[in-house]
Amino acid sequence: MRRILMGAAVLGTVALAGVVSLVVWPVGAATVPITLSGNVDRGAYLARASGCISCHSNFEAGGAPLAGGAPLDTPFGTFHPPNLTTDPVSGLGNWTVEQFARAVRQGVGPNGTPYYPAFPYAFYADFTDQDIADLWAAFQTVPPVADPAPDHVVGCPFDQRWGLKLWRAAFLHDPDTRPVEGRSDAWNRGRELVRGPAHCGACHTPRNLAGGRDLAARFAGNAALPGGSKAPSIQPQALEEGGWTVSALAYALETGLTPSGDAFGGSMSEVVRENTRFMTPEDRTAMATYLLQGEDGGQTD
Repeated sequence: MRRILMGAAVLGTVALAGVVSLVVWPVGAATVPITLSGNVDRGAYLARASGCISCHSNFEAGGAPLAGGAPLDTPFGTFHPPNLTTDPVSGLGNWTVEQFARAVRQGVGPNGTPYYPAFPYAFYADFTDQDIADLWAAFQTVPPVADPAPDHVVGCPFDQRWGLKLWRAAFLHDPDTRPVEGRSDAWNRGRELVRGPAHCGACHTPRNLAGGRDLAARFAGNAALPGGSKAPSIQPQALEEGGWTVSALAYALETGLTPSGDAFGGSMSEVVRENTRFMTPEDRTAMATYLLQGEDGGQTD
């Protein structure tokens, strides 16, 4: 019995030490100073393409731009997109551009705390320092709003943020937005947008029970989006079977109208209203080109 108790005590001590180590284990990489001058217009464009305005603005409730978004109801709890205005208490007013860079590209807050992956930082990991400088310049023009966003409503064990370190180790992947040699400029630009800022895979890729994306089924659709909605497959074969062409898809990203004359519903209507309709025709065509051709090539119209 004594040996059993001693063994249990040892195992308990080891387990406790492991938990403590995990809690204090730092995440993310050190940031280097960003001294580049930002272009406000380019930053505002990138913020639109990245969904910052649509996610962090609760327009339906009369909220101000970037003052905090509508709640996201998920199996893990309800997440409230935070205030991104220049208010020094409720927003980003006391942040540095380096802290902003770490949050956007690595999903780590100023105090070293990992963010929940409801924030699609994984898709922004390839943003350049110039991208960050441009975004930061644009955010500096946002009027301050003193109202903080509500706290997340997350039950145990998901309220233990140190557990996100394990999640990150298992499911955090680089978006791989690099250009591919031999492909057209439009296809490569579309790949950069779709896999990066536009983060199409956040909704259109299925997830496992832990909320990690199934990259073997990238863009195959997701039947369990926040709020109970669904996202269809946007793989080339599915799009072609649905009657989509490059020109039709580019038009839909501008207007929300489908080839059948119907209109996008659910969260996709919001994506068009707040994000893609503000993009250039060239970028919308690039996204459509990449999605219709896929990684292995496909139709060109």
